[in-house]
Amino acid sequence: MSMQKTTKERWRYYLNILTQKMKEVIFSILPITVIVLLLNFTITPIGTNLILRFVIGAVFITLGLSIFLLGVDIGVQPIGSLMGSSLTRRKNIWLILIFGFILGFFINVAEPDLLVLAGQVDKVTSGVLSQTNVVVVVSVGIGLLVAVGLARIVFKIPLHKLLTLLYGIIFILVIFAPEEFIGIAFDSGGATTGSMTVPFILALGLGVSSTQAGKDSEEDSFGLVGVASTGPMIAVLSMSLLSGMKSLTGSLPYEAIDTTGVLVHFLKELPVMAYDVVMAMLPLVVLFLIFQVLFFKLSKKQLARIFKGLIYTFIGFVLFLTGVNAGFMEAGSAIGHALASLGKEWIVVLVGFVLGFTVILAEPAVYVLNEQIQEVTSGHIKKKAILYTLAIGVAVAVSLSMIRILVPSIRLWHLLIPGYLIAIILSYFTPKLFVGIAFDSGGVASGPMTATFILAFAQGVADAIEGADVLMDAFGVISMVALTPLIAIQILGIIYERKSAKRS
Repeated sequence: MSMQKTTKERWRYYLNILTQKMKEVIFSILPITVIVLLLNFTITPIGTNLILRFVIGAVFITLGLSIFLLGVDIGVQPIGSLMGSSLTRRKNIWLILIFGFILGFFINVAEPDLLVLAGQVDKVTSGVLSQTNVVVVVSVGIGLLVAVGLARIVFKIPLHKLLTLLYGIIFILVIFAPEEFIGIAFDSGGATTGSMTVPFILALGLGVSSTQAGKDSEEDSFGLVGVASTGPMIAVLSMSLLSGMKSLTGSLPYEAIDTTGVLVHFLKELPVMAYDVVMAMLPLVVLFLIFQVLFFKLSKKQLARIFKGLIYTFIGFVLFLTGVNAGFMEAGSAIGHALASLGKEWIVVLVGFVLGFTVILAEPAVYVLNEQIQEVTSGHIKKKAILYTLAIGVAVAVSLSMIRILVPSIRLWHLLIPGYLIAIILSYFTPKLFVGIAFDSGGVASGPMTATFILAFAQGVADAIEGADVLMDAFGVISMVALTPLIAIQILGIIYERKSAKRS
């Protein structure tokens, strides 16, 4: 009887967490859904079948993301913390670096946002840059820089100096790389730090920094995501130089968009996504089992809880990707295309601003980061201050991206290079804790909603504008979303420090 009661209580506990996650996700996705429905029924109708698929896709994404986040909470995050602290306790720097690379690589292979972005790159370049190649190259970049980020914590290397070096390397590569690769490279840096990677890397960084004595452990717990997100940029730009490709061409295959049938699209995608997710998560599960045998030695009860979390992660991941691929992204492209075809440029920029402001509320990883900020700073930095600062930054980023598509003479690097230079300069004047939070926020802001709806919307706009190029102009929107929080949060840090000085 007691055992039955315990099981019931456990299920009630999981149900409460799931309900809480679902409230967060509904609050996140609802604004975008309402905006699309309003546009569809007023100035940009996209057809009954496509809008129905969008709505069903939104339901799949809501349910999938809620279950996924529950799974990450009870399965993926504990694995990250356990691995981080287990590695550091062995005080073997080579062990930390090697496993840092392996963990970074395999966790990123299982990142939903990366699979979505890589699929879009594959589609737009007609398979010249295949989904598999993009995923592998980007994951190598993440793995290498996770290892570097962990070494920074162990050797207490100042974050702003490491970031200066990394972005210096990126700027040099930008000078020599073909321009068509720049948007993909910077977008991959933003898209890879999403719902799976962020909680894991944050937990890994926290696990390593918590074993380091001294007052810097609080500051060191942030910044690993920011360091890791430079890896994909370096990897993709290096690939463009080593591959010998001088140029890429791209277009959005509108003729391939099938507006007939509704549920058939979801039934087709479900088994394909299930297979992709199994292949993406399998390495993580194998790594966990290896760590369990060698280091963890968890009890059966602890093991069962983590595996339950991994099963939830799998189910949520499949539902999320099915929703994205079976209608959500096509509707985003169609809305963007219809809106740009109206010929009223100010509407495109305005809708971009509104979408940018609401999309940040839709990023689950933002809530993960906010919770950690609240916990590490004992509530001194308010969640709302971070959230609304990010929202304004991202709104500006998306509207600037729309202006860039509408004015072909504005290139992506015209915005990114000065933006990152400002962010790096600010890092020398901002409180150290805020530098880590800012560069983590850049990766966190560009999550599932940006990698799916905003990217698709930008592609639709670029396809409709004469003189714009889908590959050159649409890719880059995620990188803009990843850039503006670096500046916005650091400015918030300087204001916060000055207010604290006045109080004292």
